[in-house]
Amino acid sequence: MRLLFSSSPHRIPTLFRLARSHRPVCSSPPPPTWRSSNPMAILPESSAAAVIPSEERLATSFWIKYRRESVLSLYSPFALCLASGSLKIDTFRHYIAQDVHFLKAFAHAYELAEDCADDDDAKLAISELRKGILEELKMHNSFVQEWGSDCVNESPVNSATLKYTEFLLATASGKVERLKAPGKLATPFEKTKIAAYTLGAMTPCMRLYAFLGKEFQKLLEPNEHNHPYKKWIENYSSESFQASAVQTEELLDKLSVPLTGEELNIIEKLYHQAMKLEIEFFYSQPLTQPTIAPLTKQHDPEQDHLMIFSDFDLTCTVVDSSAILAEIAIVTAPKSDQNQPASQIARMSSAELRNTWGLLSTQYTEEYEQCIESILPSEKVEFNYETLHKALEQLSNFEKRANSRVIESGVLKGLNLEDIKRAGQRLILQDGCISFFQKITKNKSLNANIHVLSYCWCGDLILTAFSSEGVDVLNIHANEFNYEESISTGEIVWKVQSPIDKIQAFNDILQDCSNERKKLSVYIGDSVGDLLCLVKADIGIVIGSSSSLRKVGSQYGVSFVPLFPGLVKKQKEFGEGRSPSIWKGQSGILYTASSWDDIHAFILGW
Repeated sequence: MRLLFSSSPHRIPTLFRLARSHRPVCSSPPPPTWRSSNPMAILPESSAAAVIPSEERLATSFWIKYRRESVLSLYSPFALCLASGSLKIDTFRHYIAQDVHFLKAFAHAYELAEDCADDDDAKLAISELRKGILEELKMHNSFVQEWGSDCVNESPVNSATLKYTEFLLATASGKVERLKAPGKLATPFEKTKIAAYTLGAMTPCMRLYAFLGKEFQKLLEPNEHNHPYKKWIENYSSESFQASAVQTEELLDKLSVPLTGEELNIIEKLYHQAMKLEIEFFYSQPLTQPTIAPLTKQHDPEQDHLMIFSDFDLTCTVVDSSAILAEIAIVTAPKSDQNQPASQIARMSSAELRNTWGLLSTQYTEEYEQCIESILPSEKVEFNYETLHKALEQLSNFEKRANSRVIESGVLKGLNLEDIKRAGQRLILQDGCISFFQKITKNKSLNANIHVLSYCWCGDLILTAFSSEGVDVLNIHANEFNYEESISTGEIVWKVQSPIDKIQAFNDILQDCSNERKKLSVYIGDSVGDLLCLVKADIGIVIGSSSSLRKVGSQYGVSFVPLFPGLVKKQKEFGEGRSPSIWKGQSGILYTASSWDDIHAFILGW
């Protein structure tokens, strides 16, 4: 049931999308929400970053807004192999050759931007940045000299590199939408706009490489001397390169100050296009070695069954579904002085409902915390699935008792199915969640099955939330309201209301699959209720920051590994032939993702 209400009475309006008229779903005071004692626990890690203050720097706001593109580059097969040190030298040589072609265009673009800038300080800053690119070219030349061959001349420019360099030089030459060619620009200000646009197209490259360098550098062992690409990593993680990236961003901010809103929109489009071209550049590098990502790359639809399982509340949603049902119940309930028609199911007044929900919430929260504490061993134990299963049987009994109290209270009587569906249509889902499921469902050749396992009291809410976004082929495993002529009786058909129910449904689904095909299961969840499924799946991915999940998992020997570092380690083992079975359930290792973008990049790639 996961009954937790927040103490804040002003929380629920954020859970609905506004209708096209931009009117909120309801104007009544919202009820408390349910499930987490930490009010920030309902937000994904990326959500806090997505709220950009108005005074935020332009370049920084773009970087945050287009985080998805940086994640796709980070999880590219090329980046994973390079970070792990397992990248084949021929691939790296090809990459260096392509990057030399690109850097030469980059240096020329800086030269053109310097000509367009009418401010001496800006000219000097651009000149310094160009010198940094020339130093970068020297590093690349040192690689070539070590190899004793001219890989640059031996490798023709590929289509991705050519597309990127042509875009960059066209921008620096003033060939931007609604702009004249630089030779025909009438005023110095129009030329300055060219400099700003050019920086808009170049800044994301600098920031992305600074980001990749830092991410890779974190994974180097302190005394690691054998990593073949250590020099590359140290260059892009160095203080000097990080400073160059910051300087580029500051210069973009400065050049953008006098621009209009329309001109700033052009810069944003150029920035976003550059980020997409970076993704294409990384994915175009030819690899002759097997890689563990994207996961679907190693998936053979003719021989394998890819099984994607996901929780719903706070895994897919921003707010727990019980909060939505609470809001519907309170908003649509009669006032205390209203007479109810004898033909309708008798309901509490809105005031009575609010009070009853509050009491149920308080009781649930207190008893949930006590139950969690009671199932924890006094000391950490080694991971054992059966031991964990037995402990979570106690939590399952608690969840069922709490659900019984909800039914007995009568708070769910009288909800209209149409109101529930309207709420589902406006439900806010986590950033990237829908696009992930859309891409899977649209790619029929993947032969992938998607199952949503949820404690949600009303499966119609889940079904509507996904179908309103065009995702109709999900298998929903949740509880269902009993209705009389589309009005809930207050009773629920229970199917999934505890960790034990979830793992039973998970096992039944796998059992029902054809045994003739190799199955690969992925489970995505956020709470203790998902823990058994997470550790039983071949790949368990935790999204969010549930403290109770971490506490219970850790005490029972479960390890929580950040997804990208975990994949780099796996890629290294895979490259060395030390991992005959890449993914194996019940290992006691779970991967943590900060957003659905990370999950999308790992499973589906670009």
